[in-house]
Amino acid sequence: MAATEIHLAIEAVWKIESARLIAGLTRIVRDVGVAEELAQDALVVALEKWPEEGIPENPGAWLMGTAKHRAIDFLRRGTLIDEKHEVLGREMAEREMQVPDLAAAMDDIIGDDMLRLVFIACHPVLATEARVALTLRLLGGLSTYEIARAYLVSESTMAQRIVRAKKTLSDAHAPFEVPRGAEFSARLSSVLQVLYLIFNEGYSATSGDDWMRPALCEEALRQGRILAELVPKEPEVHGLVALMEIQASRSKARTNAAGEPILLLDQDRSKWDRLLIGRGLAALERAERLAGAHGPHAIQAAIAACHARALTPGDTDWSRIAALYAQLARIEPSPVVELNRAVAVSMAAGPAAGLELIDALKDDPTLKNYHLLPSVRGDLLKKLGRKKEAREEFERAASITRNARERDLLVERARVCDE
Repeated sequence: MAATEIHLAIEAVWKIESARLIAGLTRIVRDVGVAEELAQDALVVALEKWPEEGIPENPGAWLMGTAKHRAIDFLRRGTLIDEKHEVLGREMAEREMQVPDLAAAMDDIIGDDMLRLVFIACHPVLATEARVALTLRLLGGLSTYEIARAYLVSESTMAQRIVRAKKTLSDAHAPFEVPRGAEFSARLSSVLQVLYLIFNEGYSATSGDDWMRPALCEEALRQGRILAELVPKEPEVHGLVALMEIQASRSKARTNAAGEPILLLDQDRSKWDRLLIGRGLAALERAERLAGAHGPHAIQAAIAACHARALTPGDTDWSRIAALYAQLARIEPSPVVELNRAVAVSMAAGPAAGLELIDALKDDPTLKNYHLLPSVRGDLLKKLGRKKEAREEFERAASITRNARERDLLVERARVCDE
C-alpha cells in the first residue's frame, strides 16, 4: 500500500476511533484535555509507524493500547498516589484478558464511555454553549470550523470557547462520574442538543468533499437509542430519536451514484428506509403518549413525519408543516427556524408569501454567512420568474458554503437560471 493510501486510511481510522479513544482515556486520566492530547500522541505514533509496519489488524485497539501506555507515563509523572497506578494496571490487565469488571458495570447507569463523556462534558460549571461545543469536539470528531458553522459564529471564537471549556473543567476538578437524580435531568437538554448537532453534521456535512458523513449520523442515533432506553419516561429523548430515525431513513436517496446531492422534493422515495421510518413514527408516538409532543425535538420529528407519510411530494401537508414551524418558533425562536418556516409557507401559499418572510431575514447578522438563506431566496426568485436575481443568489450561496458537493449543486442551479 502506497504511503498516500496509508495516510488516507489512518485519517479514516481516526475519524472512526478518535471519539472512543478520547472517551476511554478520559475515564483513565479524569481530564478531557489531557485525554485529547494523549489521543493525538497516539495518532502521531501511528503516522510514524504504520507507513513502515502496515496498518494493524485492529487499528482501534492499537491506538488505545498506545495511548494507554502514554496515560501510564502521564500518571507516573504526576502526583497521583500509587493506588491509582495499581487500579490502572489491574484495569488494563483485565481488559487484555477480557475479564469484565462486573462491580463497575453495575455501578454505572450508562455503561458506555462515549455517552458518559457527553454527560460529563455537559457539566453545569460550563455555559450551555461551551458544553455543546466541547462535546462535539471530543465525541463528534468535528473540527473547530464545523462546530463554529453549527453555531453561526467565527472559528476563532469557537476555538477560544473550546479551550476555555477544557480549562474550566480541569480547574473545577469535575468528577468523572455519571450524574444522577436532578443533575442528570438538568443536563439532559444539553445532551440532546449535542446529539442532534452531531447527527446534523453527518446528515449535511458543512465542509469537505462529501455531502454526508454517515458515521456521525450512526453514532448520534446509536447514543440516542441508548439514552431512550436509560430514560424511557423522557418524551424529548423519544422526540429526538424519532427525528433522527426519520431523517436517517432518507440517506440512500440523498445522493446519486456520483455522490452528488439530491434535494428532498427530487428524491426517489422508494429508496427511503421504511424500517427506519417505522421506528421513527413509533418513537414519536411514545413521546406523544408521554404528553411530550410540544418539545422542540418532538415538533421537528412531527415535521419530518409529515414528509415521511407523503408518498409523493405533492401529498405533503405543507400547511401543517408551516404551522409546526410557527409552533417551534414560539418555544425556540431563531432565524434558522424562521427560514424553514418561510420555505413551508412558500410551498403552502406560494413563493411570493415565502419570499416576503425571507426578505425580513436578509439583514439578520447571524445569517450573514449562512449559505441556505441566499439558496432559499434564489429558489423562490426562480419560481417567480426573476431568474437574474435568482442566479445572483445561488452564486452567493455557492461562494459561502465550504462543502464541495453543495457548492457544485449551487453553481449548477445558478447556471440553469440562464437557460
